[in-house]
Amino acid sequence: MQYSAKVIAHFQNPKNNHKMNDADSIGKVYNPYDCGDMVKIYLKSDGEIVKDITFECVGCPAAIASASVFTEMAKGKSVSEVLKITRQDVAAALGGLPENKINCSVISCDAFRKAVKKLEKKSAQGGKGGLLKRLFKK
Repeated sequence: MQYSAKVIAHFQNPKNNHKMNDADSIGKVYNPYDCGDMVKIYLKSDGEIVKDITFECVGCPAAIASASVFTEMAKGKSVSEVLKITRQDVAAALGGLPENKINCSVISCDAFRKAVKKLEKKSAQGGKGGLLKRLFKK
């Protein structure tokens, strides 16, 4: 299995790889069917912009590298922009992934979506009309 230099760099020195104690929301995805990878995304947002994003991952090099590059891609962008990031975008940012590891690139995207859904639920319960509804109204 051949990994790109970017995959190896993000695996050996992952960016944003730590627990965030004051996260607004956390999304966790566990994939027992492929590699058994688990990714937790910690999200800090002002409601529209991703102010900070970190991760914890138990998985293969491709999953760890994908989570690292995903957080780099997400930081400072609007939540709606980050929701549009695809596994193909993550794989491309890593210089490609082996075909049998492409599914590792979607786990972080899915964990982010879970974190956003939790934020949306909190926002709706707080009487603010729901974060996702407000984001996509624009």
